[in-house]
Amino acid sequence: MPERVLLTGASGFVGRAVIAPLLARGVELHAVSRGSRSTPGVTWHAADLLDAREARALVRDIRPHTLLHGAWYVEHGLFWSSPENARWLEASTTLAHAFAAVGGRRFVGLGTCAEYAARDVDDDAPWPETRRIAPATPYGAAKAELHARLSGHPRLGVAWARLFHLFGEGEPPARLVPYVARTLLDGREALCDSGHAVRDYASTDFIGRALATLALGRVTGAINVASGQGRPIRETVAMVAAMIGRPDLLRLGARPDPPDDVPCMVADTTRLRRDARFPDRAELDADLAALVRHLRVTALTR
Repeated sequence: MPERVLLTGASGFVGRAVIAPLLARGVELHAVSRGSRSTPGVTWHAADLLDAREARALVRDIRPHTLLHGAWYVEHGLFWSSPENARWLEASTTLAHAFAAVGGRRFVGLGTCAEYAARDVDDDAPWPETRRIAPATPYGAAKAELHARLSGHPRLGVAWARLFHLFGEGEPPARLVPYVARTLLDGREALCDSGHAVRDYASTDFIGRALATLALGRVTGAINVASGQGRPIRETVAMVAAMIGRPDLLRLGARPDPPDDVPCMVADTTRLRRDARFPDRAELDADLAALVRHLRVTALTR
């Protein structure tokens, strides 16, 4: 009998990238959306996870073995401080307990690097999962609290995937990579800050494969899910500009750097590779090129 997996947030930026890797592993995949969806090989369910009765009915009807929980409030520019974080914390707690009550075995939650202390000793080194937890935003605090609530659950094996910086298809257009790419494709200046900060970027295709591996594995606890490769932001956006052929329109330093910007945020991915046995390496340049090709095509149809 195939593993029965329930994926929440399946139509979102990250969730959609997990579908194909899960199907490739032969699972019986159930996915949640508020509206109607149709994907070959996926059984879609319409449910509002903020409604406790609907959440309990969902897991009672499906009785999944594994729950990969990606649903959350992620409206660009608003999610960091939104009161919706508190609602999703409670809804996610309810969902996890309901899942365990119907015999669920494995819960994989999506955390964030924003759970970690922004400043700590040896800040230029990759951040391990043992780094101090000290979130500076309601979003990071809600995610950290959900992990704390579930990590000691007596019946669930809980893996907590802390994501770093992402890019990919379906990304909100105001985020860095699509903003730069779309603006340059339109022949306009892309105004950026200095870009000196170092960040760990990975494509959602890479992240989707990693999350599928976690969902069907046995490793528990916090796990950084990222490329493990640091690169100054200015190099990343310069590469996008070069791919588009408009480096002349990239304006680094046209905007001020964010106050108290963290100089370096790079994940230590030892646990992902050793304990979760995920062997893939992020091909950042190739994945950026693929995204630029996609955005170029969509620009022609706008």
